Amino acid sequence: MKIVLSHPTGNANVRNALRALKDINQLAEFHTTVATFDQNIFGYLSKYGFGGQLERRRYDEDLRAITSLQPLREIIRVLAIKYDWHSISCSATGSCSIEKVYEALDRYTAKQLATVNTQKTGAVYCYEDGAAASFKAAKENGMHCIYELPIGYWRSAIQIQSEEAELRPAWAATMPVLGDSKEKLEKKDIELQTADTIIVASQFTASTLKDAPFEMSDPIIIPYGCGTTVTTNKPSVDSGKKLKVLYVGALSQRKGVAYLLDAIKPLDDIIDLTIIGRRTADCSEMDAALNKYRWLESLPHHSILKEMSEHDVFVFPSLFEGFGLVLTEALSQGIPIIATSHTCAPDIMTDGKEGFIIPIRDSDAITEKLELLHEDRELLHSMKRAAIETAQQISWKRYQEKLANTLSGILS
Repeated sequence: MKIVLSHPTGNANVRNALRALKDINQLAEFHTTVATFDQNIFGYLSKYGFGGQLERRRYDEDLRAITSLQPLREIIRVLAIKYDWHSISCSATGSCSIEKVYEALDRYTAKQLATVNTQKTGAVYCYEDGAAASFKAAKENGMHCIYELPIGYWRSAIQIQSEEAELRPAWAATMPVLGDSKEKLEKKDIELQTADTIIVASQFTASTLKDAPFEMSDPIIIPYGCGTTVTTNKPSVDSGKKLKVLYVGALSQRKGVAYLLDAIKPLDDIIDLTIIGRRTADCSEMDAALNKYRWLESLPHHSILKEMSEHDVFVFPSLFEGFGLVLTEALSQGIPIIATSHTCAPDIMTDGKEGFIIPIRDSDAITEKLELLHEDRELLHSMKRAAIETAQQISWKRYQEKLANTLSGILS
């Protein structure tokens, strides 16, 4: 029995789910918006000015024959972002907003599922915000509904970020989830309630589902992998210089950025901080920090990895994270991490070995760990070695095998 997988934009976990299903001959169709292959129109266009965008949508060639595209709305959305057509792309009601892109593909997938031969194709695999219509059609056709939730449950997200908005009102605008519509949130619950199988990537995401006011199937935890080549360079530590600290991510208080900034205030004499990430909203406190410290708004992926390899510690104080692939990337470059328990850190590392796992909203803990690593360069060196060793064990191949085994068991 095979599976139809639907996702509008594609990312690392989607690509590896596709690979897992294709390798065990259980992928019937892949529905998306834009997909680049050597022999399709997007492969041709990728050689020209818009090529960078299209290369990010490239998939393995053996998927081309089973991939169905619905590209128009997504192309308009990407162009609208590029040329600042905010009324089209940015508002939730915009005709080509990301919400509308998800809804359109969901409706398309639902239409296709209504006529699927369930003797050959017995399940559909969808993701948050793009599953409601597909699952309804699948259920009517007697199909199994598989749901991947890439970030924590919305009620938990709103609770934590509403608290944060009260604690730090200057940062409230940087947490857009607080403006999600009632209809959008209700649809998320419909998706969860309809799903037969729920897959998440971290213990934290699984724990947030306890806040749902209804019964659902127990989530299956399958951590994501590290898609970056692990460095072969031997870790080095310069005891005579400041500790080089790095943050990579959106400049949102969902990521706990303000707690990092508080933590390093007393450490200016011993630390150099680099921040890589885009602003999500106006915030005077954040702007002051960006003027004070080294800030890079955006970098190509290979350049981010280079920055990681040239720093001593990666700090990721997120309040609410589904996984945090940036953490596996940091480990791959031999950089210890300081991350909260609301990330994938408890799933991929041991506290005190490859870095430290700290509570959320704890600037003092960040300060303490940074001071320790600045003073104890031998500990820093051992953590760098441990980071590389752990990254070698965290592979997308391992994720593919776990997902394939899980889905094979369900479908059989």
